[in-house]
Amino acid sequence: MAFGAAVARAEAPANGGLTAAGLPAEGKLAPFLGDPELKLTPLFSGERFPNVVVAVDGSLVATWGTSSVRARRSEDGGLKWGDEITIAKPGFQAGGVTVDERSGSIIAFVEGHHPPAPLFVYVSKDHGKSWSRQQTTIAADGEGNVPSMHMNEHGITLRHGKHRGRLLRPSRWYAGKNERARWPQHYTNAIYSDDRGKTWNTSEPFPAMGTGEATVAELSDGSIYYNSRRHWAPEGASPLRRWTAVSRDGGATWRDLKFCKALPDGPQNTNYGCMGGLARLPVAGKDVLIYSNCDSGGGRDHGSVWGSFDGGKTWPIKRLVYSGRFAYSSLTAGRPETKSAGWIYVHFEGGPNGGSTVARFNLSWLLQGSATGDGELPAWVTRTD
Repeated sequence: MAFGAAVARAEAPANGGLTAAGLPAEGKLAPFLGDPELKLTPLFSGERFPNVVVAVDGSLVATWGTSSVRARRSEDGGLKWGDEITIAKPGFQAGGVTVDERSGSIIAFVEGHHPPAPLFVYVSKDHGKSWSRQQTTIAADGEGNVPSMHMNEHGITLRHGKHRGRLLRPSRWYAGKNERARWPQHYTNAIYSDDRGKTWNTSEPFPAMGTGEATVAELSDGSIYYNSRRHWAPEGASPLRRWTAVSRDGGATWRDLKFCKALPDGPQNTNYGCMGGLARLPVAGKDVLIYSNCDSGGGRDHGSVWGSFDGGKTWPIKRLVYSGRFAYSSLTAGRPETKSAGWIYVHFEGGPNGGSTVARFNLSWLLQGSATGDGELPAWVTRTD
């Protein structure tokens, strides 16, 4: 069965304010509903660990690497990509690249080696073309632990409510090191900054142990949706699917822990999980979330994307992106009134040439996928046969 989309005649006016580029942070749904399209572009070779964001001018910035952290940029919406740019050498990709929509700066977190490890922060003030190191302070959490940044999804700038302008990105606590015996002591959390990334506070822990490598998205009412990988769960609880929570205080605390049966946490023959991508489409008044991970009974392959139209309560549709190797992934969405507008991007480990690949697609393409049985499409996105 195929899916199409029909947009309501009256869409909510753009809100969320203007970015540093003088462009709206949020716009209309229509640009994401062009002719269905999927394009795969090989990007990096060797090594691991993808992340991807869209700068305030609409330039895509994809990062990667374990011996050094590198970036590649696209200024035409992901059709062509420039040469590699070194962010830090040596350096270990810590994921969680964060665009500050108020200043236009992009913040990259780099660790000295696989964590726990020394942390370094680099900032670009020219949309990812050049990078310089910045002194940054990250406060310990309530347990006295300073978190690691490693391979959580990209950060965000909050656009709504009393904490508007705050920078927020997921983080994690390793209990010494990443080994099976210590998984029950691991937990995710988040760091947040109200001074443009110079100092960061650390949130309370996500309300589930054994978690690591999380994602966040701000919803249109200003609440924060948190979606996490989980290595371990107590007896009677499953680590094979994703776990979620919500913050209503700008990411300082997390409540309403839920088991998300609709979304796999990596291959279903192991509880080790896999980093997934998450982004909210920048559509005013709508809470369209896109999630990426492998959809496999065994092995990191069959990379797929899922769509939610109610802020993560249900995930009624999914579609296969690539049937071959598909491991860690990072997901972002294009910005209104730029060349990236209307497109969704997944930067993943794997693809036709190995290394990493960027998949560019639109919502129309996803809507031609398969129904999951987890809820229904809303009235403003209608099914057609």
